Amino acid sequence: MKELNINTTFSVFNGIHDLPEDIQSLMHLAIETRKKAYAPYSLFRVGAAILLDNGKIVVGNNQENAAYPSGLCAERVAIFQAGAVYPDSKIVKLAITAASDHNPTLAPIPPCGACRQSIAEYEFKQDIPIEIYFMGESGEIYKSNSIKNLLPLSFDKTSL
Repeated sequence: MKELNINTTFSVFNGIHDLPEDIQSLMHLAIETRKKAYAPYSLFRVGAAILLDNGKIVVGNNQENAAYPSGLCAERVAIFQAGAVYPDSKIVKLAITAASDHNPTLAPIPPCGACRQSIAEYEFKQDIPIEIYFMGESGEIYKSNSIKNLLPLSFDKTSL
């Protein structure tokens, strides 16, 4: 038997004011979009904003449904919208923010597993990494240079 050791590295920003200006703007869009989330069941609101290589920005927020599996996370709403409207553009940066109506979310909230897999699909398709910035409603922001930091043993088309 041998051991496999996987290391990941994230950059940590103290708050929005410490981000580069373009990312501050992207995160502010994610925050505004988060506030419009349809989350009557979980009361957990997520917003995402994507910068494409053509300069366009696409946003998404979580959309819940009484039939729980029918809802969709903010990241996938934004990613699928980008893929539908701008199919030839590449995703350059993704900003994510999450907040609960019940408790303060002061730690960075990463994408769920299904969203990580969806981000991976697009990153592998476009063959360039996607910078991912994520935060709670306030506080520190983590930056990953690629989905590979969040999903190191990825499943993609080469596995099929």
